[in-house]
Amino acid sequence: MKNLLTMTDLTKDDIMNIITKAQNIKENGVKPFEKGMTVANLFFENSTRTKCSFEMAERKLGLEVIPFETSTSSVQKGESLYDTCKTLESIGVDALVIRHSENAYYDSLEGLNIPVLNGGDGSGQHPTQCLLDLMTIYEEYGYFEGLKILISGDIKNSRVARSNAEALTKLGAEVVFSAPDQWKSDFSNVPYVNIDDVIEEIDVCMLLRVQNERHESGTTFNTEKYHEAYGLTMERYEKLPEQAIVMHPAPVNRGVEIDSSLVESSKSRIFKQMENGVFIRMACIYDVLNHKEEKVKCHL
Repeated sequence: MKNLLTMTDLTKDDIMNIITKAQNIKENGVKPFEKGMTVANLFFENSTRTKCSFEMAERKLGLEVIPFETSTSSVQKGESLYDTCKTLESIGVDALVIRHSENAYYDSLEGLNIPVLNGGDGSGQHPTQCLLDLMTIYEEYGYFEGLKILISGDIKNSRVARSNAEALTKLGAEVVFSAPDQWKSDFSNVPYVNIDDVIEEIDVCMLLRVQNERHESGTTFNTEKYHEAYGLTMERYEKLPEQAIVMHPAPVNRGVEIDSSLVESSKSRIFKQMENGVFIRMACIYDVLNHKEEKVKCHL
């Protein structure tokens, strides 16, 4: 794998290979890279889970992490993303992890000769979040074909919804959305449903964070009404099938997308998702850096 930019780029076999590799790392560990390999994490949007998870994955792989803070970099002087990345490549960084508010920012980076792992682009794609979600589901069921997945919430602004709907459909799952009219989007053919019409028959209930930072200025909503209409209430939780699991990419707005008491309930896999994120990101980094090394060897 040269880069990891979108779930669109990955075949079903690619997805399963990454999940299998992550599971193997989780069970058996992995031999670290030789000293001297470096990676830089460029986060132009706030992040806790993705940024820290990538850094943990990098350190477990024996990589040196080059500190980069946008607030004190030449980005503040007007430097373009491409020139920033090209600078890091020129000083010897081996790979870049980038989160950016611009959709498909990676289209401007075609001149780079080092791999890029997309840590999230605007409301576009979030491949490693999707892969850790898939790993979590696969650990639970051992298959995807025929599973019924409900994704509920701020669909329009969610890169998680886009990536997961595409990948899960590709893998044979049945995906449905639930969202207020103003947060619906037609980026896929996934049907919209009333959450109460499907809650008793779904295998995975995936809640999405309400992304206030992507809403138009002055937009407001009633959190209590939203929770009652689109959130996982205690009443809905009790209607879930016995084998169903609850997921959320986090950060969680407790009492909005999900009742606070359900975040660590027996069906919840929210913190398991975070745990799996480290192994998925280790597997992805391992793939792109090994691809880079093989490419170098071919030119010797």
